[in-house]
Amino acid sequence: MTHAEPDPLRAAAETMRAVRARCVWSQRITHRDLVPYLIEESHEVIDAVESGTRADLREELGDLLWQVLFHSAIAAQDPDDPFDIDDVAKTLTEKMVRRHPHVFADAVATTPEEVLVHWNAAKAAEKRTRRSVLDGVPPGMPALARAQKLAGRAAGVGVHPAASVPGPPASEAELGEALLALVGTAHTNGWDAERALRERLRTLEDEVRASESRD
Repeated sequence: MTHAEPDPLRAAAETMRAVRARCVWSQRITHRDLVPYLIEESHEVIDAVESGTRADLREELGDLLWQVLFHSAIAAQDPDDPFDIDDVAKTLTEKMVRRHPHVFADAVATTPEEVLVHWNAAKAAEKRTRRSVLDGVPPGMPALARAQKLAGRAAGVGVHPAASVPGPPASEAELGEALLALVGTAHTNGWDAERALRERLRTLEDEVRASESRD
């Protein structure tokens, strides 16, 4: 008689529970303690997507999944409002079903633009308590990524940032204006400002290493 293979996701969740229960380091970790690791793992996934191998991506996605499992294991021990990974998954599934009525209901979407209309309508219905299009943009995001997010929200209400002073910036304030204007240009053209700068920095790193190797 053959036995079915265990569910890998369930096995990962059970592994996390065991680590939380038996590892003295993991027992002391809080949600706040995990934040730096979450940021680091997210950036490693980005790096694997943009310049890594398939094996790198598979590994880094696993490390990021571990952060979700870790937060869920911590949350399950909260004395006042506990929830576990099953609750997280259920909430996620319910939200994704709501936001894809063209997949799970009778709505129709034949273009990416129509899909976005359904998505935004569902999201707006979920966030009725929000008073501004800026609500929900985390203030702790890296400045360039946050600028890109805010530029998109601003454009939605007809606000388009532009540098008021032509030519090279003459002060830090003018530099901020110029940077924001560049982000606005990126949004208008459908470019990813954060990715553009990351890719240029990789080129700079290559140039520096090449220069060092010649010395």
